[in-house]
Amino acid sequence: MKNKLILPVILLIITLFVSCVVGETVNNNDEEEDNNNPIESQNIMPEDFEYLGAFLTPEPNPIDDSHMWEWGGQAMAFNREARGDRVSDTEIAAPVPSEDDFTGSLYGAGHDVWNLISEITIAQPVISETKSLEELNTAQTLQPFTNVRGGLFSWIDEMPRVGLELLPPQGDQTTSKLYLCWGQHMQDPHPSHMWCEKDLQHPNPQGEWTIEGLNPYNSNDYLFEIPQEWADQYTPGMRLATGRYRDGGWSGFGPTLATIGPWNQGNPPPDGQVLSSTILIKYADFYEGEPEPWYEMDNYSHADEWSGGAWLTVGEKSAVVFVGTKGIGDTWYGDPNGPCMECGLPHLRGWWSDQFEAWFLFYSTSDLAKVARGQMQPHEIQPYAHLNVDDVLYYIDQEQEKYHLGACAFDRDNGLFYVFEPGRDDSSGKREPGENPRYDTERTLVHVWRIRGDRAADTRNLGDKFLNHRTCPLSIPKKYDKI
Repeated sequence: MKNKLILPVILLIITLFVSCVVGETVNNNDEEEDNNNPIESQNIMPEDFEYLGAFLTPEPNPIDDSHMWEWGGQAMAFNREARGDRVSDTEIAAPVPSEDDFTGSLYGAGHDVWNLISEITIAQPVISETKSLEELNTAQTLQPFTNVRGGLFSWIDEMPRVGLELLPPQGDQTTSKLYLCWGQHMQDPHPSHMWCEKDLQHPNPQGEWTIEGLNPYNSNDYLFEIPQEWADQYTPGMRLATGRYRDGGWSGFGPTLATIGPWNQGNPPPDGQVLSSTILIKYADFYEGEPEPWYEMDNYSHADEWSGGAWLTVGEKSAVVFVGTKGIGDTWYGDPNGPCMECGLPHLRGWWSDQFEAWFLFYSTSDLAKVARGQMQPHEIQPYAHLNVDDVLYYIDQEQEKYHLGACAFDRDNGLFYVFEPGRDDSSGKREPGENPRYDTERTLVHVWRIRGDRAADTRNLGDKFLNHRTCPLSIPKKYDKI
């Protein structure tokens, strides 16, 4: 009887043992699979943006055009560590007391011929129902315009491009650094990136570096911070996002985005260093000829202009948002009147559309995580929404008008989004001299939005004129001519 019982008991023990081992293996595999799957983040939506108003950049320098904000605004970075003890040209400047959470300061690029860098306070934004500059507060200079490049990037001489971001010490660094990237409208391959100190009187510029996997037209026009938690999980050691969009498809048929961490390759990296990167967004381009296959952003136009970007977070929500000017309708190369090479308006020759709109373009950070993990390709990712903000701009009065927006920056602690609206004058070709006296004194503005995680933005103080731009799904007619 005992012998008859021994065999079933042995079989039962073996079965239980195998089940435990298999179960543990399955559980481990499930856990591994879960770790490989990006965490789905809730998307920030257009209706999460609450417009707070605008303020003026400091007064123009009447003597030196290189030391002015007008024709500027190609680069911006938020500084959460701002203090009121930096000197302006002649006196000590102190931040203006604020009624809200407008702490910190902004670094930015001035006139786009020189792109000198200055630091300014953040003035209380004002909503002017009549869009009167006289009703707006004015920022103060904390650090005057400075050439932070030193002798670097001496090849830049025509229609420069510049990006800017500020990060706390990374790797072996002991001080916060300003990171910059440089390019120009037509260029040969050149190194594009650098860093310097945020004390503009002693910038100590370091560089020049190139980005792995990018060409001269898609690496060097915007820089922005990647949140630490996201970077640690998906692009360890890489906390900077960089890229560029250049009209006509040379950079790609949509914005390009890559992650980098220069500090990982030296403090500083040696001159000429190729910085490792992870490509997150990259469509087909014309840089090496007609692309095959043809990958593009939905509703792409050769006349688009994406002038800045930011990685936005609020609560459990997030988005990567590009700001710029979207070409709408038919697209052509020529002047505003139509296709041409020997154009009647040669100073305006370029890519044009039937009309242009100021857009915020939204990408999902969950999709970016899938690209970083190899579960999506960089050309597969698409924007999920856009926000048209023309209603709050001061200087756009024609449908066929370019350069609606400049660069942007994000105050993550307070959920505040800052965007330049460049100021120009009659010589810009936007309108005839004296057509409207208000435009004779265009000043570069900073517009401010608060990003609200509850998706219930308080719009009571905006008036009906500011409500039309709030909910904008990405759906416009797709019309353009490939070249």
